[in-house]
Amino acid sequence: MSVLDRLPASARGRWLVLTGAATAWSLAYWVNGWLWDVLLYDTIGMAPAARSTEMIHFFLYDSIKITLMLVGIIFVVTVLRSYMTIERTRALLGGRRAGAGNVMAAGLGVATPFCSCSAVPAFIGFVAAGVPIGVTLSFLIASPLVNEIAVGMLFAMFGWKIAAVYVTAGLAVAIVGGIVLGRLGAQRWVEPFVFETRLGGQIIDSTAGLGLDQRIQMGAEEVAAILRRIWLYLLIGIGVGAVIHGWAPESFFATYAGSGDVFGVLIAVVVGIPLYSNAAGVMPLVLALHEKGLPMGTLLAFMMSVVALSLPELILLRRVLKPQLLAAFVGVVGAGIVAVGYLFNAILV
Repeated sequence: MSVLDRLPASARGRWLVLTGAATAWSLAYWVNGWLWDVLLYDTIGMAPAARSTEMIHFFLYDSIKITLMLVGIIFVVTVLRSYMTIERTRALLGGRRAGAGNVMAAGLGVATPFCSCSAVPAFIGFVAAGVPIGVTLSFLIASPLVNEIAVGMLFAMFGWKIAAVYVTAGLAVAIVGGIVLGRLGAQRWVEPFVFETRLGGQIIDSTAGLGLDQRIQMGAEEVAAILRRIWLYLLIGIGVGAVIHGWAPESFFATYAGSGDVFGVLIAVVVGIPLYSNAAGVMPLVLALHEKGLPMGTLLAFMMSVVALSLPELILLRRVLKPQLLAAFVGVVGAGIVAVGYLFNAILV
């Protein structure tokens, strides 16, 4: 029995079902963090500060959170794009002038402060909707990299100049990186299933003339299809993040990435990629490293690599991007971050 067959016959009934589903999704998302706190800390009695507890909590919480985001975002984007042709979507975010769409996408990324893994569901939806890959990659870079939490904490700890430098550099990396990747013809390196529009298990050429029932069914089928393809990558990526979560190599940085090491910025970026955190999570480490005397450019580059090029994100992206595009993404964004680090080490004294 299809989703269409399960829907009530009346329009009012359909909207009640959708409202109920949205309410259940919101409740599950809200309860997720509280549930694991109660289960692990209060019921089982695990020590919250223990590294093993942090690892288990991280895996359970993020697995549910990112799965819920995948379900919600893919469903909504699929239904919305069924009302919009690929040509219209490209016109909206593609821009008539080179780079205009990248600027818009980077701005949208700032307005949606996801962590790197949480930004992947929106990235999949945009690509499936026909948004040019370079434009979509600008969003993917900007969303975890530049957000109000990062800016606010940088402002509070280092002042408005450092916060402004970080925002400017982050947007530049997102915009320029997206433009460069777009001009490489990266569209050919996206897995074909992302572009397919299916209804009832069949690929369809056009969504024109579909009713609400068919659009809802399309959204539900798209969620199921993508989850089937990426669930293993999702769990592996989050598992890697859980294992390395909380690792803070302060002594390593002080020794190998200090102000006297010409390779300090490069080392900071390479070490930062395996560490999975959002801007708020990595900020205490940034402050600790600043107190040990690391240059500000090195710190900003390290922070950018952690939040924009996390290893769990790359594992998850591998299911929708071919190795050529994944390597180009890491190379272009990584080079931009390294350049930012060296530049600001030279001008911030």
